[in-house]
Amino acid sequence: MARIGIIGSAGRMGAALAAAIAAAGEDLAGGVDKGDDLTALAARSDVLVDFSAPAALEGNLDAAIAAGVPVVVGTTGLEERHHWLCDAAAATIPVLQTGNTSLGVTLLAHLVREASSRLGEGWDIEIVESHHRMKVDAPSGTALLLGEAAASGRGIALAGHSDRGRDGITGARKRGDIGFASLRGGTVAGDHAVLFLGEAERITLSHLAEDRSIFAKGAVRAAQWLVGKEPGRYAMGEVLGL
Repeated sequence: MARIGIIGSAGRMGAALAAAIAAAGEDLAGGVDKGDDLTALAARSDVLVDFSAPAALEGNLDAAIAAGVPVVVGTTGLEERHHWLCDAAAATIPVLQTGNTSLGVTLLAHLVREASSRLGEGWDIEIVESHHRMKVDAPSGTALLLGEAAASGRGIALAGHSDRGRDGITGARKRGDIGFASLRGGTVAGDHAVLFLGEAERITLSHLAEDRSIFAKGAVRAAQWLVGKEPGRYAMGEVLGL
């Protein structure tokens, strides 16, 4: 049995993770939140799962490094600096960071990359995501993950080909850009659609999250997979062998 520690245990994801750990037959090493003793939790865990906040990531990674334990980072809203921190930590411990731990979304990203690669720049790509009214970041981490997959398929950097908002007289769509639209309201757990729009035809690849338990189950699957790995930066696709 793997001893899995939860960082950010008091929230709804923390409760879902605890249930998923039990369902998977693994051992819950405990959970911490802001102000709790993360050092002690890291010391008694085989792997940590972090669903806390971007501001806490640096300290969380430091604790994982000090204890020599792997960490799954599912926190969204990360900026470039946070990815540098994950890269630095991965020199010492296994780090799996992702914008979405759902196995379905992981497969969707693979399909988006394939479609983007094969259809080419002649097809416009738009990503539409919907979340509950309390979500604080936009576009969602999942939308950005899908955008990165689309950009990777074309062999381009998303940062230089991202259109995240249109208002007023914007002019014609820039060829090769990947567009994003964010919807907020109600209690939506997370809906994502990637539209490939060509001449007189279009393709939509989508994923609908009906309950946040899917993210918890995927995170536990990732944690189980990460135990015993060499230090390095890992992705959810590797968990599925993609």
